[in-house]
Amino acid sequence: MSDGLPRSPARAYAVAVTDRTPPGAYQNPAPRGFRAYPGNSRPGVRELYRLQHRHQTVEFVKAKRREYLSLDRRRMGIWEAIKFLDRLVDDSDPDTELSQLEHLLQTAEAARRAGHPRWFIVTALVHDLGKILCLFGEPQWAVVGDTFPVGCRFSEQAIYHEFFADNPDARVPAYSTRLGIYEEGGGLDDVLMSWGHDEYLYHVVKDHLPDEALYVIRYHSFYAAHREGAYDYLMNDRDRQMLAWVRTFSTFDLYSKGDDSPDLVDQRPYFEILTSEFFPTELSW
Repeated sequence: MSDGLPRSPARAYAVAVTDRTPPGAYQNPAPRGFRAYPGNSRPGVRELYRLQHRHQTVEFVKAKRREYLSLDRRRMGIWEAIKFLDRLVDDSDPDTELSQLEHLLQTAEAARRAGHPRWFIVTALVHDLGKILCLFGEPQWAVVGDTFPVGCRFSEQAIYHEFFADNPDARVPAYSTRLGIYEEGGGLDDVLMSWGHDEYLYHVVKDHLPDEALYVIRYHSFYAAHREGAYDYLMNDRDRQMLAWVRTFSTFDLYSKGDDSPDLVDQRPYFEILTSEFFPTELSW
């Protein structure tokens, strides 16, 4: 991903150690019914998606990008953001009621045990830090949950797709066709995704991680694409290659979840050293 900006020493290091070979074919182990929509969802999951699908319009997304992507809310380190997530339970997640801090530690530790490169492990640790948008007063339907393109026809492969019927953009002719405002094969870089923690965190950390890590952060909640195969006509060859990393990451994001809380005291020293390799003391949020 070329952003025209000079790479920091941390990002240059990350690129140097990146395994550039995309992982093999995605295998979905599907243990004990993760992402059990809709029948086994926790109370409130359905309501969150009703609100998300109703309110995430082109104009809403553009407004939130203007509001937040100047990154002038506060200066904050990675661990300050991680500790905030100890107070947050993701209302869109039907699989766990652990805090988001615990989820991040579970995901990162699973990637570490599997022997993935350090950039992949640190990505697992920070991938949901964009959820600090809740700290700034955003409702969870504008922060968490599956993401999807706006400005084109909503896919039936999206979770609770029936709620898109209440989205005003569904009645705008320019946004209601297969391609909408986009070009066939133009690539996801030029697609407006629903607003949430993925896109926000991508902009916060984009100068500090390799392209593969940034792609995982930006699209890890785009389940309609990387799990169901939807929206392929919006993608280019780079997207299809990078999605292999997202699918591999998803096996840790989903299937590391359990009911036992991870040991922050035991694990933090390793992860503090890891984060210091990639990130400065403070970031702009």
